Amino acid sequence: MPPTCPNASPRPDTSDSPGASDRALPNSSALPNSSALANHLAVRAELEALTTEAFRPELADIDQLPTLDIAKLMNTEDAAVPTAVAAQLPLIAAAIDAIAERMARGGRLIYAGAGTAGRLGVLDASECPPTFNTAPAQVVGLIAGGREAMVTSIEGAEDSAELARADLDALALTPDDTVVGVSASGRTPYAVGAVEHARAAGALTVGVSCNTASALAAAADHGIEIVAGPELVTGSTRLKAGTAQKLVLNMLSTITMIRLGKTYGNLMVDVRATNDKLRARSHRIVALATGATDDEIETALTATNGQVKNAILTILSGVDAPTATRLLAENEGHLRAALAAAMRTG
Repeated sequence: MPPTCPNASPRPDTSDSPGASDRALPNSSALPNSSALANHLAVRAELEALTTEAFRPELADIDQLPTLDIAKLMNTEDAAVPTAVAAQLPLIAAAIDAIAERMARGGRLIYAGAGTAGRLGVLDASECPPTFNTAPAQVVGLIAGGREAMVTSIEGAEDSAELARADLDALALTPDDTVVGVSASGRTPYAVGAVEHARAAGALTVGVSCNTASALAAAADHGIEIVAGPELVTGSTRLKAGTAQKLVLNMLSTITMIRLGKTYGNLMVDVRATNDKLRARSHRIVALATGATDDEIETALTATNGQVKNAILTILSGVDAPTATRLLAENEGHLRAALAAAMRTG
């Protein structure tokens, strides 16, 4: 798992689940009862205005339906998510180009969210090293409440913009970094606070939410709002909203890595072979890219210490392993460019 903030407070956090903010307002126990009630009512009014929190009377008897009918209903609901994502593709593409430009200069991709949104960011970040051979600190997932919040609801941490600022300060942001705030509601203080703090520090900011006119989108350089409609279970934003966020994060990381030369066509040429399955996949990738024999592939992978991209370059261009390493370094890891350079000099 990528590092979350080492100084993350143990204060609680949940996802954008119904009533999460109602249950745990910051320091509410220290407020007079009337002030606490006013805060609860204000938050309730905010939630009731959100599409993701809308109540659907036509589903009020869903618990009395046969299981297969509920499954069909849920499947139909999920089918609306890709269409909602498609409506935001130009904005997603613009964000990716901006992220890739900065990462090419050594910047990092940092996700920040609470509850389900935070877990999705940590998940996406944690899958980048084995898939694209990124450094552990190159793609980072921050979740309100720290590592414990990955498996336990930490009530209240999502309400703290100060916690988000502290988590980001621990990473020493630079202008080449990108901070992606993720929140189904688009109002979660941790996510909004992270984006506001990062933008003030000169980093690129992206806001991914599931409601229109969200505070998160307004705070970010690139606001992406995937509106798939109210949930099957009222306010349970781990459902359609969670799926929408997962699809967008997949795009942000995967297409950025494609732009950075981490693939050759649709092959994962930077895959890190850390187990038998991935070693077999590495062998297959070299075979697909080169058409070489098993013996040739094994020789190339051995000579390049298992580096798929380098092995492909040695086979296709005829250069030795040290030359392949040099050509890839000179071409910022882009295999096509390294191949062209090898052909020019060969």
